[in-house]
Amino acid sequence: MLFSIIWWVLSGGEAGSWVIGAPAVVCAVAVSIALSPPVKVVWWRLVAFMPFFVWQSLKGGIEVAQLAFQPSMSLAPELIEYPLRLSSGLAQVAMINVTSLLPGTLSSEIEGNVLKIHILDSQSNYLAELQRLEQRLGQIFPSLSEQTGREDS
Repeated sequence: MLFSIIWWVLSGGEAGSWVIGAPAVVCAVAVSIALSPPVKVVWWRLVAFMPFFVWQSLKGGIEVAQLAFQPSMSLAPELIEYPLRLSSGLAQVAMINVTSLLPGTLSSEIEGNVLKIHILDSQSNYLAELQRLEQRLGQIFPSLSEQTGREDS
């Protein structure tokens, strides 16, 4: 889809350009797949994750709105280090991005397998939320060693 949109923009939306554009898009997709590292995705778990994702996004937005209208709320902000158990790659990228949508959290940096997260309220149950998110993402993106039966090292 992305390559089709890029072609459409580059061609100025000319319908006749798809004579060249369609094969170019197919080649771009094939090269992209060939160069991408192998990733296993459990699609039904990804679909089941969507309501959780939407709900956490809404909760995060509501919390920010409450803070904007009630600046007197007592907060205990903190920068924490959260060791990731997810395999590197797409699973970690998803964790980094989705963490910022959890209420009161913002991913700030990753060093190796440690994610630095800004927490608005260190008195909240942020650790349980992060662990639950990581567990769900681990079920969506099982590591390659799990596919072959080897243990992660």
